[in-house]
Amino acid sequence: MLHKIDWFWKGFLNSYTQIFFSDNKLFAALLIPVTFIDFYAGLFGLTSVLFTNIIGYFIGFDTQKIQKGYYGFNSLLVGLGLGIYYEPGLVLFILVLIAAIFTLFISVTIEGVIGKYYLPHLSLPFVFALWLLMLSSREFYALSLNERWIYTLNDLYIIGGPSLVSVYEWWNQLLIPSPLRSYFLSLGAILFQFSVLSGIIIAIGLLIYSRIAFTLSLIGFFGAWLFYWLIGAEISEVGYSYIGFNYILTAIALGGFFIIPNIQSYIWVIVVVPMVAIVTISMDSFLSFFQLPVYALPFNITVLIFLYILQFRVNNKSKLYTWFVQRNSPERNLYSFLNYRERFAVYSEIPVALPFFGEWVVTQAHNGEYTHKGEWKHAWDFEMTDEDGKTFKNNGDFPDDYYCFNKPVTVPAEGIVEEVIDNIDDNLIGKRNLAQNWGNTVVIRHLDNLYTKLSHLKKGSVKVSRGDRVRTGDVMGLCGNSGNSPYPHLHFQLQTTPHIGSKTLEYPITNYNLKKNSGKKLIETGIPGKEDRVSNVQINTSLKNAFNLVPGRLMEFDVEGLKTRKVKWEVKIDNHLNRYIECIQTGSKAFFKHESAMLHFLHFEGERTSLLYYFYLSAYKISFGFENGLILEDSYPVNQIFNPVKIFLHDFTAPFFQYLEGNVEIRYPGKNHHFEISDIQLDGTIKKKLFGRTISQMSFLFRLNNDGLHDFHFSGNNHQIKARCEK
Repeated sequence: MLHKIDWFWKGFLNSYTQIFFSDNKLFAALLIPVTFIDFYAGLFGLTSVLFTNIIGYFIGFDTQKIQKGYYGFNSLLVGLGLGIYYEPGLVLFILVLIAAIFTLFISVTIEGVIGKYYLPHLSLPFVFALWLLMLSSREFYALSLNERWIYTLNDLYIIGGPSLVSVYEWWNQLLIPSPLRSYFLSLGAILFQFSVLSGIIIAIGLLIYSRIAFTLSLIGFFGAWLFYWLIGAEISEVGYSYIGFNYILTAIALGGFFIIPNIQSYIWVIVVVPMVAIVTISMDSFLSFFQLPVYALPFNITVLIFLYILQFRVNNKSKLYTWFVQRNSPERNLYSFLNYRERFAVYSEIPVALPFFGEWVVTQAHNGEYTHKGEWKHAWDFEMTDEDGKTFKNNGDFPDDYYCFNKPVTVPAEGIVEEVIDNIDDNLIGKRNLAQNWGNTVVIRHLDNLYTKLSHLKKGSVKVSRGDRVRTGDVMGLCGNSGNSPYPHLHFQLQTTPHIGSKTLEYPITNYNLKKNSGKKLIETGIPGKEDRVSNVQINTSLKNAFNLVPGRLMEFDVEGLKTRKVKWEVKIDNHLNRYIECIQTGSKAFFKHESAMLHFLHFEGERTSLLYYFYLSAYKISFGFENGLILEDSYPVNQIFNPVKIFLHDFTAPFFQYLEGNVEIRYPGKNHHFEISDIQLDGTIKKKLFGRTISQMSFLFRLNNDGLHDFHFSGNNHQIKARCEK
């Protein structure tokens, strides 16, 4: 039962923290009491959040969005505003409930209107809803304006006695420099609490939640303060607190939340803050005619405009990166982005495999010596060689003498056959058919703007027809010597249009082995170069069974070394098609990307003392292809491998440089291992580094058999863990 309503509890807490783009529970534990410094404001704010989330659930809105607080935080602000402005009573209670539903409707509507432009609704629903309520309530004669401003100390005395009054007065009478005092007042004003004490508590919570957000809040606020001073605008300390939070929220949003924090985002915060000031001053002048506060409108206008114009960039010279997986923390966004870019730097929309079996050599690569020039430069010619590097046997006088001639050519990626030519004669050795340049060719459509073309095939060997749906690895023809081909070889290219002769597209090959003198190296995505000896990864059944994490799979472990002796996992997929393993006992989740030949773990959330966390670290990168002596290396996001306390200071410098790193090395058995191919042992090492120097080390071991994963060992973090897979 508790598990079923977990989303509701999280939605309640996140409705408070979402105001600062956070989902930190400790931050929520500080923000909720702050709203109760004015008791009735806090009460009506809480009521508004609960009612909004309940109504949203029964209407049928996405519980994930309710859980994240996307709808509740605007209603919270409206409830706080009404609780501050009006005296409590039955009429106000009814109005708060109506306002909660109304704000929810506005939130969903604005989300639908601007969401199609990939823009957030921010706090626009709060601004519009509270404006409408304030304008209409002037005719609500049963409502009385709040007079608690006058009797604040009396209210505090009733709640906490003389000690609470003394604390409140002590904080407000502190000799704090005027700009810093206004900073605290502005933070408190975000929650309609106009006191230094509330601002200091929020600042502490902001620092706990995010060092980057805290730093940006200072840059945004004091940048605005300096701009007001430069332009000579007069503004009182009290008046500034009402509008100062616009600069704080803008700086956090653009400097570190919607944009990956880096030196460029910080600079743009400094540039944008004066724009917020201009919008604030102008809107304040306009709205004063209607006796309406400006609230967070300048923040909303500026952030939405900035995020919208970024979508029209044709390049990213500004290095402002908008992240597509929101982790609700500038630090988590930054570390995840940097790690993802490092691991998957060469982007491929769909994986494209080498179009053959066995090992072939690149005899002409991109920008080739003979052809592959100009608009056709991104192409490969492949041939086969013997141990001496020769491409043919005997004297090489006949096509059959060449090792690649008559060898199967396979489909590089799933798609639909677009074009087929199969009636051109193969050339005599040394001859060329320039009139039919490409020879026998197959073009396959994979996406609307992605095609592969395979040329110089053997006459009459093509096994597919136009319109056929083909799958990766299917044999579609044989290597030949047709067209402009003096010697048998396979021409392979990618292109954006379906025509034979289309200009080429630079696009990487996925998951192939590159043979070097020292052995084979796994290339996850890359562009093969001239004389590279390459082959597709050959899938090993034991490896595939052990790490084949298909949705619905259940895994059970008998564990030694942890408190929980029996552990059960389930592989799941969410509404956004993200795949993850969930631990039934702890609720921890490990997200992963599953390809035909590789497994990559991407993200972990939950208990770091769970077996799933240690499995996530150890199986971080797995190749399903067994190669003797293969070594895989990878790196973790800093926040996933280091304790949050240990990276506290690191977070301040992270947007500019990082001195912490975590790496993993996974080793496959060498040539002389005594295991059968179905009985494999993978071991590895995890290292934490400070300025490149190893400061701690962990190790792990996987044992596999015909049934898949047999057992898993982990040593480190003061744990000696052995987990035997029972299912």
